[in-house]
Amino acid sequence: MTDEVLNDISHRRYNPLRGSWILVSPHRTKRPWQGQQEDPSQTTTPEYDEQCYLCPGNKRAQGDQNPQYDNTFVFVNDYSAVKEEQQDYKPAHVPGSLGSRLLQVDPVKGKCYVLTFSRKHNLTLADLTSEQTRPVIEAWTKIYTAHISPKTSLAHHAHATSLMPHAHGFNPELPTPQYRYMQIFENKGQLMGCSNPHPHGQIWTTSSLPEEINLELTNLKKYRHDHHGAHMLEDYALLEQEEGERIVYENPAFLALCPWWATWPFEVMIVSKTHKRALVDFDEEEQQYLAQAISEVTRRYDNLFQTHFPYSMGLHQAPLDGTEEEIEASHFHIHFAPPLLRSASVKKFLVGYELMAEPQRDITPEQAAKRLREDCGGELYRRKM
Repeated sequence: MTDEVLNDISHRRYNPLRGSWILVSPHRTKRPWQGQQEDPSQTTTPEYDEQCYLCPGNKRAQGDQNPQYDNTFVFVNDYSAVKEEQQDYKPAHVPGSLGSRLLQVDPVKGKCYVLTFSRKHNLTLADLTSEQTRPVIEAWTKIYTAHISPKTSLAHHAHATSLMPHAHGFNPELPTPQYRYMQIFENKGQLMGCSNPHPHGQIWTTSSLPEEINLELTNLKKYRHDHHGAHMLEDYALLEQEEGERIVYENPAFLALCPWWATWPFEVMIVSKTHKRALVDFDEEEQQYLAQAISEVTRRYDNLFQTHFPYSMGLHQAPLDGTEEEIEASHFHIHFAPPLLRSASVKKFLVGYELMAEPQRDITPEQAAKRLREDCGGELYRRKM
């Protein structure tokens, strides 16, 4: 259990996943709050919007028409952040020159997808049951599987699959180059830059290993090397089960918890209790348990301030292509990074000291977990309105 004194003194906590520190200032939560208090927000978005480029049957920005899909639908992003085809580039700097040291460039190719979570325009993951969330996880798994390098052990473990749109008569060709990583994520709410309220996420595949993933993978590999093959997040899940105070929800396969090192006020991580490298390692029962964990977290978020709780959520798992050491050191987990602090309108900003020195938080992860665990369970608040 966390020492009681840490609820009253400023201190730093170490994040072993990133190899970084965060400043915690719990005494600041004693400041009186006289800010705005909001009434519970209701959903006013229609079930179908004829102007929405993600609703079934509608035309998208580039003129393609969506099929009359039932739950999930995936297509190549009309405005992808990376290109599959582009001019090759090699820096012209002379080896050993200042330019070669300080002005480095790494061209990136890739492919981006959009995945809808439901045909209904006015729902979010918080509104979906775990049974309705399950098709989203199945779609993630199939898309990830379709991009795995055949050289890795992941390919031998995965079921044969093809991209989900085949069922809808839409067949984007699989990328010919072997990409390095696939980042699956969701930005929920305008506050997080989401340009369309229709429930959806994004999937970016890139030829490079993203910076955040590289940081985590470096530390996961080091932990495994230094601790005789042990897996950091498997050990961490065991420790959190023993202590219990940071757990928000758990089932036989997953923990949802506010990490010891969390940066955001109500940051949550879903982590598999046993070592699972990627989506392809889950059987059907474990997929259902994952759907339950996602449903619990998103519903509790909305219940916390009785609003459509904004967040960025991302899956971290094994690279599509990599060394056996990288693949085996990877451990499946999901990060939820929500900005809300005290109410539906009071947000935390990473500014000042946090931007120029190191991240800082007031409410402790233990306090945040207790609120989400004890005060936010049960039925979604807006179903009672």
